[in-house]
Amino acid sequence: MRLRFRFKLIPFIATVLLVALGISLGQWQDRRAGEKLALEAKLLAGAAAAPLAIGAEPLKAADIEYRRVTLTGQFLGAWPLYLDNRPHQGRAGFYLLMPFRLAGTNMHVLVARGWVPRNTGDRNRLPDTPTPSGTITIEGRARLNAGHVMELGEAPPLGAQLIVQNVTPQQVAEATKFAFQPFVVEQTSADGSEGSGPAALVRDWPAPALGVDKHRGYAFQWYALAAMALIFFIVTGFRSGSKQ
Repeated sequence: MRLRFRFKLIPFIATVLLVALGISLGQWQDRRAGEKLALEAKLLAGAAAAPLAIGAEPLKAADIEYRRVTLTGQFLGAWPLYLDNRPHQGRAGFYLLMPFRLAGTNMHVLVARGWVPRNTGDRNRLPDTPTPSGTITIEGRARLNAGHVMELGEAPPLGAQLIVQNVTPQQVAEATKFAFQPFVVEQTSADGSEGSGPAALVRDWPAPALGVDKHRGYAFQWYALAAMALIFFIVTGFRSGSKQ
């Protein structure tokens, strides 16, 4: 039996579209994997580098993201903010954020002091977490922001001692009229005010999700789809031709 290939326009168009889609999405997943590898390298480099002392000079957030940093100054205890919907090990709670004024300057840094559980009996009751007094030095990790959760409706005007869904250093700067560095520091060192019991601060910060292998797996699936579409078109074309 002599094999002949029979060209059909509609299957050809469908095959081209599937192959193009598979290759395009596979390449996109490859790029995502590359981005995650770069992020992993940045995390490792930031952890290995000596802590960077933050001063009054404004810095670019992207330049020091994931760097270990040190801050010397004092917390502004009158301006705590409580980031809502931040569970930890299955428990509801807040991230406690507070402005930190750098010693001898007018520059501030928004510091995530830690996680604190929420009062399940009274959801509007704020945790009683002490604030260290005087000039102290703390260490932490610089992040672009404190994370973002879905927020329905328009957020109310920002003020001190509020429960909020999301907040940025720029928003706190606008509300307080203070100068702020454009990043958040996740505090990792103790400051003597952690407390104990149900209102104790927890500094078990979640690591950024990488998922490099997941993106590689998705890329393989999309490339496989493109290859299968092409093979199917060729095989069915020869079968159709052999019947003539």
